[in-house]
Amino acid sequence: MHRSTAHCIKDLERSGQLVRIQREVDPYLEMAEIHRRVFAAGGPAILFERVKGSDFPAASNLYGTIERARFIFRKTIKRVQALIALKADPSQLFRRPSSGFYALRGALHALPRRTVGAPVRYRRTTIDRLPAIQSWPMDGGPFITLPQVYSEGRRAGLMQSNLGMYRVQLSGNEYSPGEQIGLHYQIHRGIGVHQTEAMERNRPFPVSIFVGGPPAHTFAAVMPLPEGVPEVAFAGALAGRAFRYSLDRWKDEKGHRVRQVVSADADFCITGIVEPDL
Repeated sequence: MHRSTAHCIKDLERSGQLVRIQREVDPYLEMAEIHRRVFAAGGPAILFERVKGSDFPAASNLYGTIERARFIFRKTIKRVQALIALKADPSQLFRRPSSGFYALRGALHALPRRTVGAPVRYRRTTIDRLPAIQSWPMDGGPFITLPQVYSEGRRAGLMQSNLGMYRVQLSGNEYSPGEQIGLHYQIHRGIGVHQTEAMERNRPFPVSIFVGGPPAHTFAAVMPLPEGVPEVAFAGALAGRAFRYSLDRWKDEKGHRVRQVVSADADFCITGIVEPDL
């Protein structure tokens, strides 16, 4: 199964489901308009090889059709379906013993695994070098699209975590360039509940933003999962490989212990603290 965005792109290209745009494309409005037109036409995935103002390429429309999404997860989708169905109705194990086999294979990869050598740490960059995609003229600034935003609440641990997809604004408003970014989310969402818990305890609220990585991680961040199924577990089952992570630990200026989770296989990881007075 796909271990990275790059691996997924190669797979789609081999099967004729991806096109490369080799000329320079402006992330201010132009890139989004190309994407919208290709998506509306039911077209292929896109790799923008040269993004104006950025050191990195950008992929788009990977999941633009149901057929392509099924193709991407073709090797693991049955295991995940069986695992979720079995959790919702354990009696299926007796009615359909074969479902237990698929569920077991999915469950083997559902538990996150801590690792020391996280590939995402091999190189460093700065926020201003990322593709600064602005889709509409009236947007407050450029955004990261399809981010995976990770947070933990009062009960620390990956199996109690939230991995959601919330808008990440890279610049604009009154942000300090290169030092602050904006997170747009509703307070009743998982990350909002975690922030409220941190504020009530007068504790720092660390958040990690993962971009790219295995397609299953992106998909997991938007899935309406049953209660008690963490997104990182679903991501591992769908990827056919455990969600791999490393930890950063330190103490803030008040002496509070802070732990920050880093997705080992993400293409990019942005870590920071949500300021309590915002």
